[in-house]
Amino acid sequence: MGRPREFDIEKALDTAGELFWRKGYEGTSLSDLTGAIGITPPSFYFAFKSKEALFKQVVDRYQCGQQLNFFSEALNQATPLAVAERVLYGLADSYTSKQHPPGCLVLNCSLPCSDETEGSVRHDLAELRKASRIELRKRFKRFKSSGALPADADPDDLARYVFTIAWGMAVEAQSGASRDDLHRMVKLALKSWPA
Repeated sequence: MGRPREFDIEKALDTAGELFWRKGYEGTSLSDLTGAIGITPPSFYFAFKSKEALFKQVVDRYQCGQQLNFFSEALNQATPLAVAERVLYGLADSYTSKQHPPGCLVLNCSLPCSDETEGSVRHDLAELRKASRIELRKRFKRFKSSGALPADADPDDLARYVFTIAWGMAVEAQSGASRDDLHRMVKLALKSWPA
């Protein structure tokens, strides 16, 4: 019979998430993780298999967690502008929340990564960002089909626009921008929304 785990797995995931968020994936070492969680390297490998496997668990929790729970609600808004507003204001609020480090876990970890090959952390995080953009594009396509967007509005361009603003805000938040700063950027960005 094996020894029981001597640490709380949920707390360990929270601790690892905080480290990855602050230091990035590549900047967080195994010794950082084992020291912060309070376990030995053999216990770490037994519990999580690898740093990358642990990181994937952290990202899964982030994607399903309260930081991003507004996204589904945003896609259900009644107008294209309301969808864009809810996405951008929701992200601005998430990026500046005091409950975690500033910015976006996914973006904070993907930009410093050097390996872009398929299956790498950077590639996988880019795919996550792409999936969010595709969901937004699908919603805008439905709006266009119903006549809620002008005939010359491109749903893909609009989705890219929203997320380009969003990723820029994530970098700004990581650099010290406040919630009010980001809200002003959202207001300015949405002035160019198609009538």
